[in-house]
Amino acid sequence: MNIKLIASDMDGTLLQNGNQNITAKILEIIEALHEKGILFVAASGRQYANLYRLFESVSKDIAFICENGALVMYQDKILSKTSMNKQIAFKIIEDIRSKDGCEVQISGENTTYLIPKSESYINHYKNVLKNNYKIIQDPADIPEDIIKVSVYEEAGIMENSGTYFINKWQDKVKCTVSGFGWLDFVSPNVNKGTALTHLLKKLSITPEEVMAFGDNYNDLEMLSLVKYGYVMNNAVDDIKNRYSYRSNLVEETLTDFFELNIK
Repeated sequence: MNIKLIASDMDGTLLQNGNQNITAKILEIIEALHEKGILFVAASGRQYANLYRLFESVSKDIAFICENGALVMYQDKILSKTSMNKQIAFKIIEDIRSKDGCEVQISGENTTYLIPKSESYINHYKNVLKNNYKIIQDPADIPEDIIKVSVYEEAGIMENSGTYFINKWQDKVKCTVSGFGWLDFVSPNVNKGTALTHLLKKLSITPEEVMAFGDNYNDLEMLSLVKYGYVMNNAVDDIKNRYSYRSNLVEETLTDFFELNIK
């Protein structure tokens, strides 16, 4: 069994129970894997700047699939970037802003743009997510391409407005639930699976040489692509029933699988 690359989702997978920090053990595991010639890939709906900060001490040795696959970074270089149709993005933004209880997030390459309705949303960004962000008044003020638009509903996106947004926009963009409160919109062919495929081609690695971990619907294409697709035990049954490999903690699975001597 020759594993050359390991891709892991972040929230709900590598980061559990709302945790916002990478543990020292995970960083040790990444370093040990790197010494074995195995590349670790952080695959997330998060922005590159956020992921880079989390993995800063090992950032030169790993790759990043950001914004649910819209941006792939490796050694500070863009390997792929897929922007949304700006007019469609603007219409989705307007739709989100008009919906009570919903906040909008607009992703550029390194900056997230907000048109906040509440102070609590700004606080969530500043003190919890710690993203690079800028508050704007009008989407037309954004000075770069839009690679992702997201709707955040604190009360739970699928319990409330998720079905409305999916039904309205799924024929124009890729709509993916990426967390309890989050629904993401990207270009139609963008997902973590297509992003990982692009990365594997660049590195001459086959899907049979890859292990991946995930817990949510935005991980499905990535988990289905690779030979060893691990779904987290905390995932909903609909996701768990699709895959035969399970994991309770990513670090435990990797330590046992590769027989790493890490406490």
